[in-house]
Amino acid sequence: MRVHVLGSAAGGGFPQWNCNCRNCDGVRRGTLNAKRRTQSSIALSADGAGWLLCNASPDILQQLQQFPALQPARALRDTAINGVLLIDAQIDHATGLYMLREHRQKLPLWCTTPVFDDLTRGNPILELLKHYCGVDRHEIPLDARPFAMPAMPGLQFTAIPLISNAPPYSPHRDDPVPGDNIGLLVRSLDSGRSLFYAPGLGRMEPPVWSAMRSADVVLVDGTCWRDDELVALGASKKTARDMGHLPQTGAGGMLQWLGELPAGARRILIHINNTNPILDEDGAEYAQLRAAGVEVAYDGMEIEL
Repeated sequence: MRVHVLGSAAGGGFPQWNCNCRNCDGVRRGTLNAKRRTQSSIALSADGAGWLLCNASPDILQQLQQFPALQPARALRDTAINGVLLIDAQIDHATGLYMLREHRQKLPLWCTTPVFDDLTRGNPILELLKHYCGVDRHEIPLDARPFAMPAMPGLQFTAIPLISNAPPYSPHRDDPVPGDNIGLLVRSLDSGRSLFYAPGLGRMEPPVWSAMRSADVVLVDGTCWRDDELVALGASKKTARDMGHLPQTGAGGMLQWLGELPAGARRILIHINNTNPILDEDGAEYAQLRAAGVEVAYDGMEIEL
């Protein structure tokens, strides 16, 4: 299985267009040793020919241009995208669907019922797409039953409901239901190796922890370093946990959990907020991660399983 990180930042990207925090200002001025990042999304493939997008970020056109494998140029109108899977209905994970409206047939779309409802009512992207390519929607089961996609042979998928948060336009905002957010366990039927992907993870629960422990590569929520990161900067009144994200540090933080994974597991953080000090590759926080064997995802990162 091949995993390509299309985008590794949280909503707004890095630098965020209206932010002048130390990170955003520094990367613009060239005084910070940091990589620019687009909004979070990955692509999966069993054979390097057909690909599944896990999330469709607002930066998708830039991401497609930077990853030629998704444009094989076999015909006048062509793509190697065999489908899209949404792990939630957040703007930074779903509005890239607008940019795929020129697809020649209905776009295969995998999502849960709560995500489908949010994207047909609160933020009716899927209703709008009916005027263009439309979508061929497939429901993601939430009963821990593995499922397959005919267009993605060689890969087996299992959805794990997560406790995070629904978008502001969802009736489940601040009162999430199963299916608002999922983690994804993807297994290669060829190698037997697996990936656990969860860019939004607000609370560790036994099924989530079990999936993480079973995976060879864990690609998980790295939004904030501290729970009060945005509050301390004056950028928000909400903590990381309020927004549905485990901070890296503090009791029960992501680093504590990652440190308890089996020794052979590869640990990678994704969905990095622009304020997170781990973006500074000369900083103490980045060094702390590296010493703990934890990586920070970046746009264009390749993972082989």
